[in-house]
Amino acid sequence: MKTICLYFEIHQIIHLKRYRFFDIGTDHYYYDDYENERTINDIAERSYMPALNALGEMIRENGNYFKVAFSISGVGMEQLEMHAPQVLEKLQELNSTGCVEFLAEPYSHGLSSLANEETFAADVKKQCAKIEEYFGKKPTVARNSSLIYSDDIGSQMASLGFVGMLTEGAKHVLGWKSPHYVYNCSSAPGLKLLLRDIKLSDDISLRFNNSDWDGYPLFADNYINEIAKLPEEEQIINIFMELSALGIAQPLSSNILEFFKALPACARQKGITFATPTEVCKMAKSVGSLDVPDTLSWVDEERDASSWLGNAMQREAFDKLYSVADRVRIANDPRVNQDWDYLQASNNFRFMTTKPSNVGLDRGIYSDPFDAFTNYMNILGDFINRVNSLYPDDIDNDELNGLLTIIKNQGDEIEMKDKEIIRLKTKLEKIQVAETKLKAKAVKAKAAASKKPAAKDISGKAPAEKKEEAK
Repeated sequence: MKTICLYFEIHQIIHLKRYRFFDIGTDHYYYDDYENERTINDIAERSYMPALNALGEMIRENGNYFKVAFSISGVGMEQLEMHAPQVLEKLQELNSTGCVEFLAEPYSHGLSSLANEETFAADVKKQCAKIEEYFGKKPTVARNSSLIYSDDIGSQMASLGFVGMLTEGAKHVLGWKSPHYVYNCSSAPGLKLLLRDIKLSDDISLRFNNSDWDGYPLFADNYINEIAKLPEEEQIINIFMELSALGIAQPLSSNILEFFKALPACARQKGITFATPTEVCKMAKSVGSLDVPDTLSWVDEERDASSWLGNAMQREAFDKLYSVADRVRIANDPRVNQDWDYLQASNNFRFMTTKPSNVGLDRGIYSDPFDAFTNYMNILGDFINRVNSLYPDDIDNDELNGLLTIIKNQGDEIEMKDKEIIRLKTKLEKIQVAETKLKAKAVKAKAAASKKPAAKDISGKAPAEKKEEAK
């Protein structure tokens, strides 16, 4: 039986403001608040809310038959909290149906997996905590920013306890193999890999409204028929895309949502089911390991990291940013941490690309790649100065880490002693209360004894009476 695994990415670009060289050291706020609010409200209105409403309708009409998964970056959730909380409320509503899964990914939607293992782990754990806070579920399957993957990244994800990971079904990695099976990481066999079907995914997200495309117009029954015609043994069809494809990349006027709404009925007729990534990992066995020694992604024809690190400007910005990764993590300053998340976001490096692309790239305020590089480096210069100013520059990372560890240990020791003091005080109070009760009981017993009649002997007379008779 064939199974469709449908997944949507939700991420929001944090727009940086125009930042001059002379702003370094005087202005520590780097963001264009107006543009951030405008863009997310626009996307929420034109894409997120209509798409989520349609998916909710599909769940209500089909019950447990229809399943869908989402991955939301932490910085994206922050923007939704501030400017479009109705999107998060709608996601919580969908979550309550039991037909939705939320995946793990880096909080920043950044490239830490290519630079610093500890930073990457912290990035993923932070996003997982955010997901659990909102949806009450701890993610068990992960994806990296833009489906970036390699054997090393798979090992890192496995070490964090995930059972599966999503990535791209790229031809140069698969060779003769099909993306319609479950594979496993070659260096961590316990981690299952779900590979995106590039054609079936891009037919919707990139080509659906293209009248020059051979497959135009695309109807739900034809789309499902194409899946049904796949070889019988190819049973897992992973269709992954950005949620903004529904409404932004493919406008609502193209009837993209009507197409989606018709998919479950057409799939049911062909005996095709839907499942979440975790369900797929549980029900399907791996057919073998997948060797990915080099970095893989879902971007551009090369399906690698060249969109972010393909030229000297990008690599210089990347290296300079992650040169302070350990120091940022060790310092753990709240304001610095927030800026760190926003500056890590992969789009900051994508704006610097000089590669041609089949997918249009909106550089926002930047006129060209060098303009994007200059603005980012100015901001990065100020940010690194702030990081270094937290502690003396002549203290290296190891020494700083040692000092902060000592401080933390001393703090933990003080906290333990404070708890012990409280415990002993409570015990002392209980002893004092018991002692007071005991004294009161003794006084009461003594008073009762003084009022008690004198004892009589066998003759029935008290000692005082016998003494009087003797006289």
